[in-house]
Amino acid sequence: MARQDNRERDERDSEFVDKLVHINRVAKVVKGGRRFGFAALVVVGDQKGRVGFGHGKAREVPEAIRKATEAAKRTMVRVPLREGRTLHHDVEGRHGAGKVLLRAAPAGTGIIAGGPMRAVFETLGVQDVVAKSLGTSNPYNMVRATFDALIKEDSPRSVAARRGLKVSVLQSRRRDNNEDAAPAAAEA
Repeated sequence: MARQDNRERDERDSEFVDKLVHINRVAKVVKGGRRFGFAALVVVGDQKGRVGFGHGKAREVPEAIRKATEAAKRTMVRVPLREGRTLHHDVEGRHGAGKVLLRAAPAGTGIIAGGPMRAVFETLGVQDVVAKSLGTSNPYNMVRATFDALIKEDSPRSVAARRGLKVSVLQSRRRDNNEDAAPAAAEA
């Protein structure tokens, strides 16, 4: 029975892709010298719209990574993706001094993003996105700012449900507004 439970857990864990974003070595000065510890930042996702990040600390690197991976699996969020490859709209995220700008991109663009943000997008399953970090380069704050932006991401289906409309009505209104704006821009 226990073997079957382990197999089910392994199958569930194998669907996730994890990426190590950053390892920090910290030293505690004690009577006999220095005691080293390690802190790991890991991003975990299923490459189908779910992603999470975790932080783990331990005396050994593998143990810190394991703890961070467990924490990441507990804090996963679902992000709506357009056509399963990009974001629905441009969005900004902030955390502390970290500020990021995420933009939807046409097919074939690829992931144009810096290190910590790139890890988030690869595990999320986004194939086309343009991202810019405008604040700190601290990987912890960059990842948290990216998650702040991804949580703000909304799909047309959820907006239509909130407004009590059909998705087709919502998108036809968007097309009408874009057509009205185009002649005004041409006249100016």
